[in-house]
Amino acid sequence: MPQHPTHLDIVKRLRRAEGHLRSIVAMLEEGRECLDIAQQLQAVESAIANAKKTLVHDHIDHCLEHAVREGRQSASDTIREFKAITKYL
Repeated sequence: MPQHPTHLDIVKRLRRAEGHLRSIVAMLEEGRECLDIAQQLQAVESAIANAKKTLVHDHIDHCLEHAVREGRQSASDTIREFKAITKYL
């Protein structure tokens, strides 16, 4: 599968979120305040949701659009795939 233009950016975001998640585990182990931990969890959750949204939009903009324009996929298959991927938004 070809790489989308934003895959490298998504990888960077997810690695940053991964680092934050590790720090949250450390915060829990250190007995830090629940409010601080919840705030950091919200930041990680938001980062992952944004990465997922970017990936889905890129798939629609590039893969599905190109498949239809180049005749590699029927309209019904494209609609089926569109429905399948948009459930993750």
